[in-house]
Amino acid sequence: MVLPSFIEGIEIFPIQTALAQFPEVRRDYYFKAVGQKQDRYTKAVADTQTGGYFIRVRKGAGTDIPVEAGLFMPDEMGAMRVHNIVVLEEGARLHLVTGCTAGRHLRSGLHVAVSEHFVAKDASFTNTMIHRWGPEFIVRPRGATVVASNGTYAENYYSVQPPKSIETNPVTYLKGRNASARYTAGLICLPGTHCEIGSTIYLEGESSSAEIAARAVNHGGTVIQKGLLVGAAEGVRAHVDCSGLMLSDTGVIEAVPGLRAMHPEAKMSHEAAIGKIDTGAVNYLRAKGLTEMQAVSLIVRGFLNIDSEIIGLNTELERAIREMASITSHD
Repeated sequence: MVLPSFIEGIEIFPIQTALAQFPEVRRDYYFKAVGQKQDRYTKAVADTQTGGYFIRVRKGAGTDIPVEAGLFMPDEMGAMRVHNIVVLEEGARLHLVTGCTAGRHLRSGLHVAVSEHFVAKDASFTNTMIHRWGPEFIVRPRGATVVASNGTYAENYYSVQPPKSIETNPVTYLKGRNASARYTAGLICLPGTHCEIGSTIYLEGESSSAEIAARAVNHGGTVIQKGLLVGAAEGVRAHVDCSGLMLSDTGVIEAVPGLRAMHPEAKMSHEAAIGKIDTGAVNYLRAKGLTEMQAVSLIVRGFLNIDSEIIGLNTELERAIREMASITSHD
């Protein structure tokens, strides 16, 4: 049975219900963008799936109000293995906000998620993910998106409280003419954490376009930023930007922007920058009446380029930034 929805044309199912009741879900979407045996994590989801959701937006339907979905782990040392599928039919539009988190008292566990998205012709999908984990969690998301002609996909990923280890590299395939994709990632990394965040976009449709923008604030952990653009059609345009801000004299940030041209008329560019907070900027803001902590928080906030229109995002990032600024001001 379809879960209650106040928006006509938007259907929400538990993934098990969708697979059991609708043969087209398994035939057309289930493990069609992500390989079932891609690695041991996707295989684990295929073998022992514990949940997930299926969302379908019918042709021409949509809403300007974000739809929210949450995945919550309640048990210490637990394992969450979920499979999510989102389908936008022709001309549909959706902004999905998802939160993956664990109980505040939990310190460790395993989160593995396979997410597959299908964006049809002239459809528009914005996917915003907010992660908050305990200090000993292992997190392994696996995702892929397929975009048809004139379709658009935007993914916003924010890790406001990192796990011990996270590795993710979602892939997007721009299959149709004028298809587009944009990835934005904001990451705060603490001492003892390993954060490997990447994204890969294949521009296979004529005149397709893509942008990757990654921002990492590191306070002593290890950050690896990867962004790969593959231009494989006439008239494609793409840019990747990996930037890191060091707030500690320990830790590592490695930025790896990548370009691969497979067509003579593909036009792509990249940039990478890593540095520390400008003391001149801090002093200027302090002269305007801000404390050192407030000045650092404001600078970091601007660096992360927070989108205030994303519901629920600002508060979480502001809290994390204040915590980081407080630690920095006492070093």
